[in-house]
Amino acid sequence: MEKPTRYFEIQLPSRFGSEKIAMNTAADFARSIGFEEDRIEDLKTAVSEACINAIEHGNKLDETLPVGVILSISPNSLEVRVVDTGQGPERRSADPDIDRKMNEEESARGMGMFLIESLVDEVEWGRTPCDGSFARMVIRLKPAEE
Repeated sequence: MEKPTRYFEIQLPSRFGSEKIAMNTAADFARSIGFEEDRIEDLKTAVSEACINAIEHGNKLDETLPVGVILSISPNSLEVRVVDTGQGPERRSADPDIDRKMNEEESARGMGMFLIESLVDEVEWGRTPCDGSFARMVIRLKPAEE
């Protein structure tokens, strides 16, 4: 990734609804460097999903535990790192079966990681040095040509 030109960090309570603050903050930063609205919508969904995972699974809805959101802005990309106190997500074995979910043959839950991977240019899940975990997402100003 390019060297960041701006950096911003916020700490949010582990409460549903807090993800909206992170989502809107990321969107504002993306707009400031010229992202198109469709890329911003992808970013908002990915950030929201990562924060909801951190709130629910990482911090187990304990409002005393913060969810950290770190934004690093570069001329052509935005990196968002969502940090919690959990052990990190279990790896998905396969992509979800969307038809089965739509037909209510499977729970509608369990789509977060799949959505994040589908919407951003890079994603990484890992452990922090302080016994927590993170989701790192990078979205570029222009999507990579396929």
